[in-house]
Amino acid sequence: MMGWISRYTRPLVAIAAVAALVFVAGCSARAVRGGPGTANPDLDRAAMSTTLDRDDITYLVDDYLSRLETSRFWQQDVKAEEPPPIVAIWPIRNATTQHLDDQMLTLLSSIETALVNTNEVRVVDRSSQEQLAREIGVQHGAMFDPATAQRMGKQLGAQYFFTGKITSVDERLNNQRRVQYTLFLQVLEIETGLIRFQNEVTRSKALTR
Repeated sequence: MMGWISRYTRPLVAIAAVAALVFVAGCSARAVRGGPGTANPDLDRAAMSTTLDRDDITYLVDDYLSRLETSRFWQQDVKAEEPPPIVAIWPIRNATTQHLDDQMLTLLSSIETALVNTNEVRVVDRSSQEQLAREIGVQHGAMFDPATAQRMGKQLGAQYFFTGKITSVDERLNNQRRVQYTLFLQVLEIETGLIRFQNEVTRSKALTR
């Protein structure tokens, strides 16, 4: 009896296995390319989580820079100086409870690129600055210390430091979650320690059902 069942059910089992493979293949993930010049130009616009993504970072940096460039400090001091002043970027501190290592590197690169593209300041290359920071003993994401900043600034030839932090407020209600991110940045004059400009920009992410 068992041989009869095996002989007649084996083809059915094989057919079922093939059907299952076809179904899985049909439902498997498919990679797509997005961005300008592709069939999915808005692919990067959709939020996939409440974590900071590239679009959020671009918004935060662009908004901050637009306010900086219209400030009295930038218009009267930076643009009027010849040759253009040298600026450096102190490690931005992650003051959230999230692991944002990749995002912080992207943020630093975006700030550096945005400042370079103004053509109104000279920006210290971050790799050179990071090497000097390691030599002095400044840890990644360390709090800004005026004495250390003055020492680094003199060696880098910089007149201003950009420094700041990312903070977040995380709220939950029933099945909803909202995270409000704030990028707080200051421009400090290295020689005097004075705050020449500061501003904060916010961005919210939410998960709803």
